[in-house]
Amino acid sequence: MALATVHSRAQTGLTAPEVAVEVDLAGGLPALAIVGLPETEVKESKDRVRAAIANSGYDFPMRRITVNLAPADLPKEGGRFDLAIALGILAASGQIPAKALQGHEFLGELSLSGALRGVRGALPASLAAADAERCLVLPDINAVEAGLAGENITRLAGHLADVAQSLATPESAVWQTPPAVAPSMPAAAGPDMADVRGQPQARRALEIAAAGGHSLLMIGPPGAGKTMLAQRLPGLLPAMSRDHALEVAAIASISGAAFNADTFGQRPFRAPHHTASGVALVGGGSTPKPGEITLAHRGVLFLDELPEFDRKVLEVLREPLESGHITISRAARQAEFPAAFQFVAAMNPCPCGYQGDASGRCHCTADRIARYRARISGPLLDRIDMHLAVAPISKQMLMATDHAAESTIEVQARVTTAHQRAQARAGRTNAALSSAEIDTHCRPEPAAATLIERAIDQLGLSARGYHRILRVARTIADLDGQATIGSAHVAEAIGYRSLDRSAY
Repeated sequence: MALATVHSRAQTGLTAPEVAVEVDLAGGLPALAIVGLPETEVKESKDRVRAAIANSGYDFPMRRITVNLAPADLPKEGGRFDLAIALGILAASGQIPAKALQGHEFLGELSLSGALRGVRGALPASLAAADAERCLVLPDINAVEAGLAGENITRLAGHLADVAQSLATPESAVWQTPPAVAPSMPAAAGPDMADVRGQPQARRALEIAAAGGHSLLMIGPPGAGKTMLAQRLPGLLPAMSRDHALEVAAIASISGAAFNADTFGQRPFRAPHHTASGVALVGGGSTPKPGEITLAHRGVLFLDELPEFDRKVLEVLREPLESGHITISRAARQAEFPAAFQFVAAMNPCPCGYQGDASGRCHCTADRIARYRARISGPLLDRIDMHLAVAPISKQMLMATDHAAESTIEVQARVTTAHQRAQARAGRTNAALSSAEIDTHCRPEPAAATLIERAIDQLGLSARGYHRILRVARTIADLDGQATIGSAHVAEAIGYRSLDRSAY
């Protein structure tokens, strides 16, 4: 009897739990059995492994082979364990030294020729292996993700034979060390605010939203520039720390999309179509995968034509807007994904989009307008910090040739300063302040408190709406460099709650 143990990594949410691949060779009729809660893709690895070993110049043992993936209660999916299983068989049969496997972890899918194919979640696995002080061996196609992990002992290979040779003769190892990937952390990327003509109030609201991490709903006719403004919000946000950038990169790594190192450090911007389902937004599937709100983590989620989304789809946003994470539960497993996104939405004022237009082309009745707006529930509106009316720009402004406006870099400098004040005061953005922290850090001056009291009576504000006004006012004061919240700050914050009306 021969036994070998190889270390590998599974994928559960953003984590990469350790998996011990135990391979046992015993007497009896030739067979290969895989146990340990494997999914279909893992069960199929027996055929890939058999062909890969034979085509790599090694002998596949004609014995009874049992492969155990431990722990047994952790579901295993994908072809990520192929390399570990193949090496376990080679070690158990004495074709490579079993001691050489110590201190290593292996991740990779095998082709029938023995070539290694890339795997999802290579970055979380690299970080976890580094914490465990083991050398992770990955397919060379995952080189960029391995390099982003920073100081680690990851190795890259393109073929099963290369890995086996490097383990058998370390002095002539043919695997490679990933190149260190340290791309610049862009201070501002994407479209420039200088392209926006006019819209001083909208530009101001966007600056406040960026400084405090506040959610924003823009209401205006088609062509007013709502989408254009939303696309420029990621560039206004403060530069991410490296830890946050790695967190965003890890989400991209597990999502299955092509990994692009050029976007490292850039805030994500996600704009799903209004036909998207609830699962597309929050994530799901039999094997839970991240949805749009997780792919927008540390960035912006933009929902254009908000009332056109199915109401049930919009309601799934209520919990992550408050908590900053989403838990997806299925019968076989549960996964938690981060969802600390900045929510921005846009909508027309009426079904045709031209309510209040000077041309009088809007013929929507009050009943139609009420039904249109009622597609967005009151609880969801209550969770949006700022409601902004965006008016169309004049033809004179549109056709002006001497247009000049502040650039993204200029606005971002003020945003970063205000953001740093909030971080120094409470350790988080103003939009994330708890009720107790609001009482501590958002105390208005007496005149400002009187103004809020009148707004509660006249606008019918809820407790949540009251807290959101205080958070926005705190951000406005930070942009002004003021330690206390004055009447002007509160008045401006109240002006961004235009949909908080008793009649709405």
